[in-house]
Formats: sequence, C-alpha cells, structure tokens
Amino acid sequence: MVKDIRKAVSELFETRIKIDKRMSKIKYKIAILSGKGGVGKTTISVNLAVGLAVLGYKVGIIDADIYGPNIPIALGTVDKKPLGSKEGILPVSGKYGIKVMSVQYFLQRSDEPLVWGGSLVSKAIIQFLRDVVWDELDFLIIDLPPGTGDEALTVFQFLRSLTGVIIVTTPQKIAISDVKKAINMCKKMNINILGIVENMSYFKCPYCGSEFYLFGKKNIDSLLSEFRGDFLARIPIDPIVTEATDKGEPLVLQSNQIGEIFRNMVKRLLSKINPI
Repeated sequence: MVKDIRKAVSELFETRIKIDKRMSKIKYKIAILSGKGGVGKTTISVNLAVGLAVLGYKVGIIDADIYGPNIPIALGTVDKKPLGSKEGILPVSGKYGIKVMSVQYFLQRSDEPLVWGGSLVSKAIIQFLRDVVWDELDFLIIDLPPGTGDEALTVFQFLRSLTGVIIVTTPQKIAISDVKKAINMCKKMNINILGIVENMSYFKCPYCGSEFYLFGKKNIDSLLSEFRGDFLARIPIDPIVTEATDKGEPLVLQSNQIGEIFRNMVKRLLSKINPI
C-alpha cells in the first residue's frame, strides 16, 4: 500500500515536471471556459487563435473538449492526422500556421463517440500538455468543454503557468447562472480571468441598423457588476457566425462588422497581457 502511494506520488511529480518543461517554451497559455454548453467557445477559440496568427504570433490550440471535439471542423483540418517522433506527438499543422491537437484526429469516423470515464479524459488532456511537441509558441489556446468538471480541473491543476481564462457566455439567465459557477471555480483556484465574451448578445436589423437585445441586458450587466469583469467582445446573433465556423473560415479574417468585432477582441486581449 505505502509502496503504491509512493509510486503514484512519484509519477505525479514527474508528470508535473515534464509539463512544466514542455510549457516553458510557450509564452502565454489561455483557456476558453464557460458554464453552459452551446455558447460558442469553439468559435471564440478559433477566431482568437487565427486573429493572433495573422498578426505574426506563433499559435497552438488544444481541443480539450474530449466528448465534443469541434476544433478540427472550425479550422478545416478534419482530414489530417498527427504524426509521432522521438520527442513526442507532432501536432497537426493547420491553416495560418496554427498547431492543433484534438482527440478527433485519432477517431476513425467524425461521428464516433468516446465512451470514456473521467480518468481517461484527464489522461488525454495530460498527454496533450506533456507529450505533444509544441516547441516555441507565443500563444497556446485551450478550448475547454462547458462546466467545472475533469477537463477544466485537469488543466488548472497541471498547467501551473496558465496565463488566465476567457469566459464565454450568452445573455440568458440560465447561461449566466452557470457561468457564475465557472467564474467562482476560477476564483477558488486563483485563476486569472482575462475578460468576458458575450455571444448572441443582440440582433442588428440589416435594414434599419437598430440593435435588439432579444435575451435582454440585465443578466449580463448583473454579471459584470458582481464580478467586476471586463468585456472583450459582444458578438451579435447572425447566421454568418455559424456558417463561417462550419466551413472552417474564421470571421476574424473577413471584412465585415462581425470580423471587426473579433479583431477588436484580439486587440483587447493583447492590451491586457502586453506581449513583448
């Protein structure tokens, strides 16, 4: 019994050392978190990554949503596969020079489910942090699944050099209620909150230009007041957001109003962390 405990502690210590060494080559590590599913974390993650890449930064992205890995779709890299090397697993080289790792690359079919327990999920994320050859990057974006479960906990516990998190929510009361739990998790674990992105914030009439807050504003205003959070972006309801993500064509590159909102989101993030 004592021998087994000592072995487990030794393995845990060794894993932390390896992750620290691997992550030491990456300047900024940013997790994208929410409390509720379907709020657009993948869209935010991809547009942030691409927006940073086109500015000349070296960027990687981890798809830590093990049960619903969508980053390959949003980046148009579904058909690619990681390779192995003596140093570890080589990430997929995606568009705009972004390095990508997702469990989806290891599945035979796009609709193949992963029926895994929590321990296997944690091991997969640890492997992405420890065994993937990220090399030197300016930014590593980590797209987390909704909630405060194993995936987020594993990242927060093992990625000790995490720069901070971006919180994504929609304006509905239910979404805000769930996102408060995610924010409180970050506070309990001393995780820095870099800002809040409100998706599906409003609808802008294409004819008159008026903005209609279909889900109201009081819930998000209450959230900002309670947690003293800063907005990084307010993304409107528009079909082109979904269409662009499904096609793997990030809006941050497009010359339209929503593309400009995403570009400003990137600028606000950079102003917070002041990269050298």
